[in-house]
Amino acid sequence: MKATMRAARLRAAKPPTPSAVSPTGPLEQLVAAFGVDTVLLATVDAQGRLKGKEYYARTMVEQLRSGALSTEMCGYVLGTDLAMTPASSGPFSWASGFGDIGLLPDTKRARLLPWLPGTALLLAEPVGGGWSHPLGPGTVLNEQLHRLAGLGMVPAVGIETEFVLYEGTPRDAAAAGWRGLRPVVWDNRDYALNQPPVAREFGRRLREVLAGADLPVEAVKGEGGAGQIEVTFPYGEALAACEQHVLFKHAAKTIADDAGLTASFMAAPSTGVGSGLHLHVSLADFDARTVLAADPADGTELSELGEQAVAGLLTVLPEVAPLWAPYVNSYKRLGNHSFAPARLAWGRDNRTCAVRVVGHGPSLRLEVRLPGADANPMLALAAVLAGIRHGIEAGLKPPPAISGDAYEHPDAPLVPQSLAEALHAFETSELAGDLLGELVVAHLARVARMDLDHHAARVTDAELERGLTQA
Repeated sequence: MKATMRAARLRAAKPPTPSAVSPTGPLEQLVAAFGVDTVLLATVDAQGRLKGKEYYARTMVEQLRSGALSTEMCGYVLGTDLAMTPASSGPFSWASGFGDIGLLPDTKRARLLPWLPGTALLLAEPVGGGWSHPLGPGTVLNEQLHRLAGLGMVPAVGIETEFVLYEGTPRDAAAAGWRGLRPVVWDNRDYALNQPPVAREFGRRLREVLAGADLPVEAVKGEGGAGQIEVTFPYGEALAACEQHVLFKHAAKTIADDAGLTASFMAAPSTGVGSGLHLHVSLADFDARTVLAADPADGTELSELGEQAVAGLLTVLPEVAPLWAPYVNSYKRLGNHSFAPARLAWGRDNRTCAVRVVGHGPSLRLEVRLPGADANPMLALAAVLAGIRHGIEAGLKPPPAISGDAYEHPDAPLVPQSLAEALHAFETSELAGDLLGELVVAHLARVARMDLDHHAARVTDAELERGLTQA
């Protein structure tokens, strides 16, 4: 009965009203055309979440017009952990006094948010001293894009991500002590076209609101885990693809909560279930000609530069793992025969590998399968582009491609096995500092260590189950 009621609530949700006016554009235009009464001024934090303030729309428009709008917020939003715990050291910490950072909004790039009635979003770039703040996730990504452009190359990016949809709201889950969670689908519905009503209606509602925000998805499908859903996005410009993913997560969680559900983007929300964030990356020169394919017309083989890019990924990604696997839980997804990589290998159309070469000719691309759904897409992509750039600049050669089961290939190194292992490699890596900058490495290492420290002293259910009577 409850599942039927949830499906009915999703069906009853008002779809976006069609309009001749684009849902993106100057803020003043959106306020007038769509009756917007609330504006979210937001930036993206280290975890890939929207953080900011709500404003009354017409007051904000007037203040922007007069130059009277204050666009500052506490700088700690760039340096906390998942639970918004203040750091004890670093530029956003008790030691720093928690000063403000400035936000630079682009008022020409406002966007309607159909999943929040009467609401528009104004994304803002963190700034400090008149420049883009070096620790803002968008700045970290833009630095890698700038350096790739220095080599005469521009990436295009497509993202596909997975998450699990549960019955009950996050408040319900918290009240139950996070136990007894029930996925909305109880079995493996991978590629199934007979999803139960609540999952089917959730997918429809999600597609509707994202299309209404000019953020269309390519496809929504059932995945292998109980209640697991995969969403694929169209190919596009790198930063825009990451911003779309941030907004998609905000939409998915909002729609789920409104319907009495919970959308979880944990990498491993339960034992044996893993949700990934796969990054599809291609490279072109300034004339939009692919540079990854040996035969740009229709080939499936990598060019020399393409092989260098693969080699760079296999070399760099294990040394910068906190950018694509930032939490203790992230590493519980990376297991044998899990469809998540367990070894640092590459292959042609091989889903057992960390790097999968797929497509042909102009569509030839590298699918990086290491990041989990919990990763900040801006930071994960920055790590990927840094690896590609290093491989090209150093002229690296990859190991032989694997055509069989990479999980059983002993010559391929294992992926990092824990956040502690990954964090040690990250903090001691000269390569990470050279590619990302020592300031960025120190900052992201501090954020990762907060998650590690949080878990270190906690007694888990698994420990009790294993040791309460047997130890």
